[in-house]
Amino acid sequence: MQVKIDTKEKFHVITPNAPVLSATMTDQMESALLPFLQKDVKSVILNLQEVEEMDAVAAAKLLQIQQHFYENNASFVTCNIQKTVNAFLAAHELDELLNITPTESEAWDIVQMEEIERELLDTEDIEFTDTGNE
Repeated sequence: MQVKIDTKEKFHVITPNAPVLSATMTDQMESALLPFLQKDVKSVILNLQEVEEMDAVAAAKLLQIQQHFYENNASFVTCNIQKTVNAFLAAHELDELLNITPTESEAWDIVQMEEIERELLDTEDIEFTDTGNE
């Protein structure tokens, strides 16, 4: 499976170069994406602008990948979904579970907002656990 990877300061943009996203391809994608969780820049934007068709197993695998990223304090946002893929996801009630934005720019905004949110939550956790004896 061929993908284009564009690394930014806070995230990586991954764009598959294929019209069909199948279960086999999402298995390969999982193997390629999960190592990002071990890097300094963990978050991923999956740009599906080239994908015109997806099967149910692939959609479920994308949801698993997304959950894995969020469990590891990293963002995973999908953007530029074609109408046919969006209709497929809606028919399988996955469109509400996946973190989807209409454009890559909006996906950037989501990643940055989630990063700020994580930083704020980390700060709050430190404040709550710091119970110095005065």
